[in-house]
Formats: sequence, C-alpha cells, structure tokens
Amino acid sequence: MVQNIVSYTHSLIIILALLLISCGGNSQNSSETILKKMKGDIYSGGIYRANEMAELRSLDPVGVNDATSHHIADQIYETLLTYDENLKLQPCIAESWEISPDGLSYTYHIRKGIIFHDDPCFPNGKGRECTSADIVYSFNRILDARTRTLGAEYFKDKVKGAALYYSATIEAQQQGKDPAIKNVEGFVAVDPYTFRIDLVKPFAPFEYYATLGVTLIHPKEAVEKYGKDFFQHPVGTGPFRFISWTPERECILKKNESYWQKDEFGNSLPYLDGITFSFMKDLNNQFVECKNGNLEESFRIPSEFFQDVVDEQKKTKPAYANYKILHIPSLSTQYYGMLCTGKLFGDKRIRQALNYGIDREQIRKYVMKSQSAGPGIHGLVPPSMVDYHGELIKGYDFDINKARTLLAEAGYPSGKGLEISLQLNNGGGRNLQMAEAVQSQLAKNLGIKVQLKQVEFARHLDEVDAGKVEFFRLGWIADYPDPESFLNLFYGKLVPTQKDRPSPINHTRFQNADYDKLFEAALSETDKIKRIELYRKAEQIAIDNAPLMALQYDEDYRMLQQYVEGYKNNPMDKRMYKYVWFNADIKK
Repeated sequence: MVQNIVSYTHSLIIILALLLISCGGNSQNSSETILKKMKGDIYSGGIYRANEMAELRSLDPVGVNDATSHHIADQIYETLLTYDENLKLQPCIAESWEISPDGLSYTYHIRKGIIFHDDPCFPNGKGRECTSADIVYSFNRILDARTRTLGAEYFKDKVKGAALYYSATIEAQQQGKDPAIKNVEGFVAVDPYTFRIDLVKPFAPFEYYATLGVTLIHPKEAVEKYGKDFFQHPVGTGPFRFISWTPERECILKKNESYWQKDEFGNSLPYLDGITFSFMKDLNNQFVECKNGNLEESFRIPSEFFQDVVDEQKKTKPAYANYKILHIPSLSTQYYGMLCTGKLFGDKRIRQALNYGIDREQIRKYVMKSQSAGPGIHGLVPPSMVDYHGELIKGYDFDINKARTLLAEAGYPSGKGLEISLQLNNGGGRNLQMAEAVQSQLAKNLGIKVQLKQVEFARHLDEVDAGKVEFFRLGWIADYPDPESFLNLFYGKLVPTQKDRPSPINHTRFQNADYDKLFEAALSETDKIKRIELYRKAEQIAIDNAPLMALQYDEDYRMLQQYVEGYKNNPMDKRMYKYVWFNADIKK
C-alpha cells in the first residue's frame, strides 16, 4: 500500500490544472492557462502530463535500472555530473571535477548551497544542505547488498575496498548483524565540499559513472525514516519534489521552489509547476490521449499511425502540422536475451539458429513501419554510437538453411519437439507486435513453437535478473555514451558466483574468457582508437556465441503539443523536464 497518497486539496489543484492546460485540435489557447511571463520571453507555470508505458519499479536510487524509474527519479534526484542534449558531460551537484594523471583518482568539487527537498525526515521538515558526506553515504549504499542494490557490479571491482565491503554486507545480511567493514575505502569525503573516488586500476569510461542512475544523491535521514518503504518516499535535490505515487495510476511531482539552477536570463528553474506521470501500458491509448490534448507528449508513435504522421523523408504530414514531431537515432537496441546457463539455451547452436531464423528487415518494414534506425543485423552496440562503427560487427542475416542445419545438429530437425516460451513485459504495442512477428517467423521458417508470456514489467525484470527466464524481451538504453555501456552485458565477471544472486547487467549470464580478456584490455586502454578496436574484437566474440538476438536499433519519435518549448531531445532519452515550458503565445 502506497502511503503518501495525494491530498484532496492537491487533487483538486491537479484536476483544475489539467482542465486549464488542454491541447490539440479542439483545445483552448495555452495563454488561458495560469502562466507568468519571465525574462527572455519564457513562461513559467503549468502541469506537464507525461505517460510511461511500463510501471514504476523503484524510486530508491540503488534500485533504478529501468527506463521508467530513470525518467521519474531523474526529476527528483541529481547526480554529480549530467549531460547536455549532445551528451557532453556537464557539472551538476559537482561544479567541477578532475582526474589524476595516473587515472586512479576522480575528485569532485561539490556546489555549495544545494538543498535537499523539505521532508518530514528532517528536523522541522526543512531540507538541509547537501555535502560530501551525503555523496559518500549514497555511493556506499550502491555497494550494500542489504539495500537490494542493482548497481554494485558497476563499482565492485573498480573502486578500492568496494568488493570487500560488498562481501561484508552479504555476510552481515546472512548473519543478521552489522558488516565487519563500515564503508568503501575508495569513497572519500576530503572535506564538506570535496568528494574523491579512488580506483583499483585505471578505467577509461569511469568519468561517465558519475551520471549513473544508481548514483543519484539522497540523504541518510530519509532512508532511516522510511526504511524498506524509502523506494516510495524519495527525497533528493532535483528540480521537482515527490508528492505521491499511486501504483498503476500516476506519480505526481511538484516544482522545487528552492532549486539551485538558473537559466541564462537569470530565471529560476524549473519553469513548470509540476509533472504528472500516468502509466497507460498501451501505446495506441497514449498516442490518442496526446492527440486529444490530455498529454503533453507521446514517446513513440504506434506503427499503425506512423505513416499518417510522417512521410518517407521523415517530414511531418499536414494532418499533424499542429504538433511537434521530434526524432533522433538513439543509443538503444531492442533484443531478446537467451539464458546461457539454461537447459535449452545452454546450447550455442540453438541460440544461433534462432538468430538466423528471423527476417529483421521484414519486421522493420511491416511491423515497425520503418520506425527504427535499422534492423539488428550487426551487434548489440547501436550504429548511432559515435566513432564505434558497429556496422563492422558481423551479426546475423536471415538464413533459413543455416538455421535448419544448426537445429538439426542440436537434435531438433525441422524444429520437431522444440517448444519455447518468450517472456515480455505486458502493455501490448510494438513489443507485442514484434514478439508476434518473431513467433510467426520461427514457426513458419523453422517449425519452432513459441508461446508468448506477458507479465507486469517489475516482475519481468526481477525474474530476468534472477535467471528464472530462458528467453526474454529487453531493450538496452546506454547509461552513458561509450560502447562499454552495452558491452558490459557480455562481461562474464559480472555474473554472480552464487546462483541465487541477481545478475542485473549480464542478464544472459554469458561467460567467455577470450571476451573478458579483450574487454578488460579495452577498459584500461587510454588511446581511444585502440580502445574502440579492442571493444569491436570483443563484441565479435560475443555475437558469434549469440547470447542474445538483436532485433532493431531504435530511432526515437516523440510527438509534442505545439506549445511545448525547451524540450532537449537526445540519443539517450534523458528527460530534461526542468528546461521545458509552455508558450502562452502559441494558439493550439
């Protein structure tokens, strides 16, 4: 039961706001909303209505590793560093940072005057200043098994003392006592406004780690007050503060009046009064709700509407001229994972056969209506990854003969006796459409019977992480703009030695010594060109072993109401709502 239910008064305010801020063909002018003109001809005010296609899983930073949780948590909390819309690193809680010449220490200088949201967890309910002690506390929780962390594998073998602390917390959890080691040696509060991370050895992409969702900064007081319910009582320093979360229905955020950042004109951010997230699982419903003026955006366009919205040159058609259509090739890949430790998919030949047995271009054309950056015929790393040249990876073209030969070698001639269950998260839309297309193709081309099993998203992730599903649908969005963010999914040393421990990054539990050797060499290589070559050699080994089936490389389409300004579209779909504002001068 979610405890922090929105009050009756706040509900009335939200309802009135939703009535005022309507949009679309029959909507009123946004100047009729309660908007205030600011410097630079920018307007403040208004409630932004967004929808998430999957249920919110957790608002505890250490449990944030899915898109929905990221989108919402990123508004409530902040990280040391962030990105601009071109995915260049920018200051955030840390106003500056430097890396030691030997690549072993990362020092962050904390911005003074950043205040945590007002919350009952603080004396008199007033938020206090964020200091380096909070940074240390937040990072230590990532390595504390008692928190059910999903981020330990990012840091465990990279930061001094991280592995020891993590092991100590596992032992403490088992024995019901405090850990023998009190904190991670490599997370250091040098002084109240200086935080340092010391590594075991140089790790080239580590600079990006200060932007990871699991590193969102939070206060000890909130964790201690709310205990196991902290995941639904978030307290951060971000542009919006948490009001309520009603599972399966909505999550409501309100403007943080004490937010530290100002724009180039001196206006305080954010501009919006708040954000309401709904959780409609059907893309068609989301699209229609946006078209009818009940949402400010629709992320992705249903395949059946796509050719009505844009032409073959990706230009907006006249019928949708009253909307803004944004699109960008994304750092995201849709794929089906295959559990390499499973009874069926432990056989590489079966994994390869399924890869050869589907026509990805046909799926892109007839199912996706070309709403993707391309078919997944290369590796896991999408073509949009800068300087990587993923097209050099030899993946899987459609080849029925190879597929049938491999199946026969594995003991399933013509697919006889081979029945597979494909698990995907519920909600229909393109995920179900792709699954049905794959189901049909595997039956027609290889004689394989595939049963589709749809489950609620949080349960789906939990079961995949736990290694309980052999064949599963996932999409991977880059955590940061480096190939390592994708290639981590193949790193064998991220697979826990205890079978009952979750494996939230290497879901397929693929392990290959040659891959690990090349991957590790790349991580310590400071020359970018050499590092990229090592990455590609490693990925080729993984793809040859087929632990997953790459389906499509994403291109993100977003339909916005015409009056929405300041939306910073980017290849990682980072939701930068603090820059969004409603233009009262535009008629809808």
